[in-house]
Amino acid sequence: MASADTGSSRLPRGVIAPVRHGADGVTVNADQVMNSRLRDLNTEALRGEFAAQGAFLHVQDFLAPEITAQLVAAVDAVGSSVNRNYLPGHKQGGSVSRHAIDSLAPFIAELYRSPALIGWLEKLSGERLQVSPPEDPHAYALYFYTRPGDHIGWHYDTSYYAGRRYTLLFGVVDRSSCRLDYELHTREPGVTVVPGSLQIPPGGLVFFNGDKLRHRITPLAADEMRVSLTFEYVTDPAMHPWRRVISNMKDAVAYFGFRQVFRQVFRQTPRPPKRGATRGGDGPA
Repeated sequence: MASADTGSSRLPRGVIAPVRHGADGVTVNADQVMNSRLRDLNTEALRGEFAAQGAFLHVQDFLAPEITAQLVAAVDAVGSSVNRNYLPGHKQGGSVSRHAIDSLAPFIAELYRSPALIGWLEKLSGERLQVSPPEDPHAYALYFYTRPGDHIGWHYDTSYYAGRRYTLLFGVVDRSSCRLDYELHTREPGVTVVPGSLQIPPGGLVFFNGDKLRHRITPLAADEMRVSLTFEYVTDPAMHPWRRVISNMKDAVAYFGFRQVFRQVFRQTPRPPKRGATRGGDGPA
């Protein structure tokens, strides 16, 4: 059985995700379970809803219970890697990037690359979608709201890529009064802005074009907890080098910390060969 390449930005058509064991010992194959779940949905009707709402869709009960259980287990697995951040007047909370998830909760990476899931999202959006490049910490990430006042203010999921970026948001843990407030059609001239507000239960889904949806998460109250998972897919993974610098700085300051973001960047920068050594070996030149 072939496994998904967790470091590749190429869409792995036809690759079957490795299996994981659930709490009851039964194996969970992300792609097979997703494929079975998607057969129960009226995709054509949902595509019409997505288009009518200006590239936005909410499905209250989307994930199969066994996949939701795997995501809840991932929350426990990455607990020691949560990076807390605070931007006065805009956001506070915790985040775990794809770089930590790859080693601590690989089921999430398998779900992210599910051919069945990506193919379904392409039907909704009408676009060819690709996974984000391996250096993008936002490709798949967990967001923790665990302290009173944790929130994020009004914003767009701005794409720094040459193409469009789509956000897929899953509810994982929600023992909170937090809400996703949003505004549809804010960048469509002549179209009335439509406000909305919803809660995303475990297994619920929200899918939208990041540059089109203005949204926020309202503050957490005392003795509450909320954890969400986001996947980011792009139509063109190319990015200007200066935009990459800006994106990395934003991610380091506002989300994942310099250690996670720039450790991965440095790992991907080729080092010049040591003096007196060949480029491909350890011995003297």
